[in-house]
Amino acid sequence: MKRLLRLPSVWRLTLLFLIALVFQSCSEQKIKESTDETPNITEFIRANPDYSLFLEILDITNYASFMNTYGTYTMFLPTNEAVQEYMSDLGVNSLSQIPLDDLQALVKLHILEQKINTTEFTDGKLATPSMYGQYLITGAANNNNVSSTTVNKTANVVVSNIETGNGIIHVIDQVLRVATKTLAERIEADPNLSLFTEVLKATGWYEKLNQPITSDENNVSNFLTVLAQTNEVYNTTTWKNPANGQTITLNTIENLKLRYSKPIGNNPADPTNPADSLNLYVQYRIIPGLNYLADFATTPVFLTKAPLEVISSKLKGQDILLNEDVFNGVLEEGVGMIRTLSDETCSNGVLHYVDGNFSIKKRLPSPVYFDLCDQPEYANNTANYRKDGGLSFGFKKGDMADVIWTGSSSYTLDWNPYGTAANGDLCRVFRFRVGSGGLNDIEFTTPVIIKGRYKIWVSYCQNPRASTDTKVFFNGVQTSRLINQREYPNDPANLTSGLTDRVLESQGYKRYIFPYVHSSRLYSRLAGIVEVETTGRHKIKFVTTSCSGCGGGDADRWDVVEFRPVDMDQIWPKFRAGYKSQPGVSSGNDLNGDYLISREEADKGDNGNNGY
Repeated sequence: MKRLLRLPSVWRLTLLFLIALVFQSCSEQKIKESTDETPNITEFIRANPDYSLFLEILDITNYASFMNTYGTYTMFLPTNEAVQEYMSDLGVNSLSQIPLDDLQALVKLHILEQKINTTEFTDGKLATPSMYGQYLITGAANNNNVSSTTVNKTANVVVSNIETGNGIIHVIDQVLRVATKTLAERIEADPNLSLFTEVLKATGWYEKLNQPITSDENNVSNFLTVLAQTNEVYNTTTWKNPANGQTITLNTIENLKLRYSKPIGNNPADPTNPADSLNLYVQYRIIPGLNYLADFATTPVFLTKAPLEVISSKLKGQDILLNEDVFNGVLEEGVGMIRTLSDETCSNGVLHYVDGNFSIKKRLPSPVYFDLCDQPEYANNTANYRKDGGLSFGFKKGDMADVIWTGSSSYTLDWNPYGTAANGDLCRVFRFRVGSGGLNDIEFTTPVIIKGRYKIWVSYCQNPRASTDTKVFFNGVQTSRLINQREYPNDPANLTSGLTDRVLESQGYKRYIFPYVHSSRLYSRLAGIVEVETTGRHKIKFVTTSCSGCGGGDADRWDVVEFRPVDMDQIWPKFRAGYKSQPGVSSGNDLNGDYLISREEADKGDNGNNGY
């Protein structure tokens, strides 16, 4: 200290200032991690006594500090009354009486790691799962002529879209409950599914649907989707026994066994045998993965647990119909999904209800329209993906589950808004070229394709610096034609070079958007004909071997890959441009709102040319 006092005054002040800085850096600081002065989620809750009980839960679980950090979160915030009702249901007087693990799971169910405004809510699951891993279901309710938004069918949003420094808050009047029952337990708990429960137990599937979630070596979880039939459905389902000509109602387990369970070879009938028809009957009602109503509305075909058997799905108006197909020119009526009862989240899957009995159907090849932007990673970006004003974004190599490629680890496979394309977007490959300077060997996993013979059409957006020799491989085998993505579409209105649709098709090209817009750069090229050997998901890969004239602005942009059965019309239906903002609602030429334009719906030629 004496030596310090002997130092010059300027030096003493400088040394004391540095010492103060050291002590300050070692002391704990409360740093507000946001980009402006708007209070973060925790700060907002702490300043509002109406939410003090949920704040207590955040403090107990140590999530209060987490929700005060920088980010883009969505919180569904229960009121004090909602938390009190939750405690009353549990029979506790204090939140400290609830196990910590239960409270932690509860908090995570109320938080999404994406900012989602109510304008992005749909009648179904939100695109982003909760931090707990379970999806939340939103919908609309009308009570006493008052409309409200519901969450998980139990809670009403009472205050919405509260902006905070790190996200958004929606206040709800009920605490959301974690789904703890397995599919088997949930089905058995519903007395209207008592016969379906008996069928599950008779076939051994009850035990399989009662298992906890596990993951394979690729970290893919074994979630399941079940299509259940109520007792009422069975009470109206009859079968004429060919042995005696009697008609019986399939409303008992004995009658169902009589109808479906048969001896196999020298072995007696055994419903637990996976090859037994009653067991296959159950397998056909179980779909791998988490599939909500929103998925059934947009995915045409689903693989089932029955080997190589699929269920078709279509949106017809506001109804979702399963297995409604035309066979040999005859419409086969399907069964409907009961919206009000479906989308029941369970601990190991999701449960739906259907309004009729259905059987395994012989499947013919059917078209698959694979929009390359239909990727879950893109869809999780709810702020931009297929939203008006959405901005481009992308993912690097290794970040997408169903798309792989070689080349640069720095460049990305992007989602691009493009209003005149199918679904209003394009998949953009930044620097599709040979060598480490770009991306190549880009392989997509397709949706389910039914076994059969197909023509593959690849649609793209013309670019003067795109690849001129894109090779297409289906399941590792190269198709017969290359794609030159610098080729402009043929304009049908051009009196000199304009070609009709049929002439253009004969040359391996087509205009796939209706109506064609003059100077459009969207075009479709026939890549070749393939034989799909098995029903299921397959691989399609794009490879380029040269990039003559490529520069800093080179970018190849793809839209839809069409798999059309060879005996199907290869031109119609065409696609309606733009986002699917109102599926099932007619608009212009799209009379049934499916965003496909049939030849009958098209009341005029492309750009005034009547010679389709």
